[in-house]
Amino acid sequence: MGMVGQKILIVEDDDSLRPALERLLNTAGWLTTAYSSAEALLADAAAGDAACVVCDLKLPTMSGFDLLAKWRGRAGRPPLILMTAYDTPGLGEEAARCGAAAYLSKPFRGTALLEAIDAAITSARPR
Repeated sequence: MGMVGQKILIVEDDDSLRPALERLLNTAGWLTTAYSSAEALLADAAAGDAACVVCDLKLPTMSGFDLLAKWRGRAGRPPLILMTAYDTPGLGEEAARCGAAAYLSKPFRGTALLEAIDAAITSARPR
């Protein structure tokens, strides 16, 4: 992965999965900041300097889709990847239509997440 050292933000309400995602990304060389809610991410003024956001779709109050809509409205925001354990037909297509950089159905391989992040960051770079 050519993005070593950049910050990846994680929004995951599962208290066991959130640190596991941090470990995976830290092992791959990325810096991470994790949040248990979309509201916590939006409240963090330093969140805009990240390279990518990885967000659970089903969160307690604000969904991943809600976050994506608010996130896209802010200038200069990094790409956002959605993930869910509640995959249904057409959900991946809806995520793409809403502007998600990628969509992953849990459980997924760690390499699938790493590849999705790499692709999202690469495609978001100015040409």
